[in-house]
Amino acid sequence: MAGDSRNAMNQDMEIGVTPRDPKKIPKQARDYLPIATDRTRLLAEGKKPRQRYMEKSGKCNVHHGNVQETYRYLSDLFTTLVDLKWRFNLLVFTMVYTITWLFFGFIWWLIAYIRGDLDHVGDQEWIPCVENLSGFVSAFLFSIETETTIGYGFRVITEKCPEGIILLLVQAILGSIVNAFMVGCMFVKISQPKKRAETLMFSNNAVISMRDEKLCLMFRVGDLRNSHIVEASIRAKLIKSRQTKEGEFIPLNQTDINVGFDTGDDRLFLVSPLIISHEINEKSPFWEMSRAQLDQEEFEVVVILEGMVEATGMTCQARSSYMDTEVLWGHRFTPVLTLEKGFYEVDYNTFHDTYETNTPSCCAKELAEMKREGRLLQYLPSPPLPGGCAETELDTEAEHEGEEEPEGLSGSRENRGSV
Repeated sequence: MAGDSRNAMNQDMEIGVTPRDPKKIPKQARDYLPIATDRTRLLAEGKKPRQRYMEKSGKCNVHHGNVQETYRYLSDLFTTLVDLKWRFNLLVFTMVYTITWLFFGFIWWLIAYIRGDLDHVGDQEWIPCVENLSGFVSAFLFSIETETTIGYGFRVITEKCPEGIILLLVQAILGSIVNAFMVGCMFVKISQPKKRAETLMFSNNAVISMRDEKLCLMFRVGDLRNSHIVEASIRAKLIKSRQTKEGEFIPLNQTDINVGFDTGDDRLFLVSPLIISHEINEKSPFWEMSRAQLDQEEFEVVVILEGMVEATGMTCQARSSYMDTEVLWGHRFTPVLTLEKGFYEVDYNTFHDTYETNTPSCCAKELAEMKREGRLLQYLPSPPLPGGCAETELDTEAEHEGEEEPEGLSGSRENRGSV
C-alpha cells in the first residue's frame, strides 16, 4: 500500500513540475516541501482569455461611448484641461496665449488705423494713440508687452486716446485672468501625484491558504520610497457578473471584500511590505468556493491603495487587480524582511515569490463545519516528525487510505503524503 502510494505520488509530480530553488523558500519550510506542481496554473491554461476590468497598472478598461451631452465637459473646463494629455494641454496653453495676443494686437492696429495714426508715421506734430506703432506687427508686439507686463518702453500709450486707455484696462484684466487660469492648470497638472503611485507595488498574484486555522485570501503591497504614504488605507472589490433571483443579469457586479475594515487592519503603516489578508468567513463572497470551483469561476479582484503623499500632502491612489487565474490556491508569500546589523532590510527581488503549502481543497464553509464537529485537526497540515518519522507517518496514512474521508480534503491528504 505504501509503495503504491509513493508510485502514484511520483507520477503526479512528473506532470508540470517546476524545479524550485530551496534558497527562495523560507528556512522553516525547506524541510517540508510540498508537491511542486502548480495545479492552479495548469488548469488556468485551459481557460479562454478574458478582458480585464482593470490593468495591472491601475488603468480601467472602460470607454465611454455615445456620449450625447458633451457640453458637460465644458461646464467644468478646468478639470477637463487638467485631464487632457500633456501634448494637448501644451497645445491649448500655446493656442490660448497666441490667440489673445493676436486678438488684442488686431484691436490696437484697428484703433490706430481708424484714428489715422498709420498715415502720420514719423510726423512729430501728430499725437498718436500709441507711439511708435507703425503696422500690425508693431501692434502685435505692443499687445504682448501689455499682457505680459514686459513694457520695453519703446511703444507707449498716450493720454490723448481714451479708447486706448479703456482697451488697456480690458486687456490687463483679461490677461490676468488668462494667466491665472492657464498657469493654475499647468501647476495642478504638474503636481498631480500620479507618478507617486508608480513606486507603490502590488504582488503579481494573490494566494489562498490557511492562517490561524482559517482560509484567507492574501496579497502583498509595498512602497519603494523612503518618504511614507500618510493615512494609507486599502480596499478590495470583487468584480463578477451575477444573476439575481428575479432573473436580472448584472454584468461586472461589484462586491466589497473585507480586508480589515471592522478591525482597523485596513489602515496601513506602509514602511515595509505588508501582506493584506481577507478572512474567508460567512460574509465573504468566497465562503462556498473550493479549489475545484476556483478553477471554474470567472472573476476579478480589484485592490485600491490610497493615502496622502508626505512631501506634498496631496491624495495619491494606486490600483491593481487579480484575475481568477492569478489567484493561487495553497500558496504563501516568501518573506522579504530580514534583520541586519542595526536595521531591517527588504529584499524586493523576492517580493512576488510564493511557495506551496498544504491547504485543504474544500471551501471555507466545509472547514467551519468540520471544526464544529471536531474533525478538522486531523486533516490540517502538520510538520514532519523528527528522527525520520515522516516516512512512518506516510506508511500509516497509506494503510488507512481505504477509510472514508471528506471529499473536499482529498487534496490536503495527497499533499501530506508527498513529504
